[in-house]
Amino acid sequence: MDCRLGCAACCIVISISTPIPGMPEGKPAGVRCINLTPENLCRLFNKPERPTVCRTLRPCIDMCGEDNEHAFRFLSGLEELTKP
Repeated sequence: MDCRLGCAACCIVISISTPIPGMPEGKPAGVRCINLTPENLCRLFNKPERPTVCRTLRPCIDMCGEDNEHAFRFLSGLEELTKP
């Protein structure tokens, strides 16, 4: 499965605990990544500075579903379950 261009659920919903270019403290859950374009595309895609969590997260039907709303709900649920 490929990402839906412009979805960006994983770039908004999940927290990232490691530094990101432009976000040296990481990214809190629910905060839009500073590296998203206005079209919701990643400026770091395929670049070495892209965070490991972003490079290793793979789209799948369970996570992404049929629409962006599903992806936001699913990832929000995971984020809630894994809060410290």
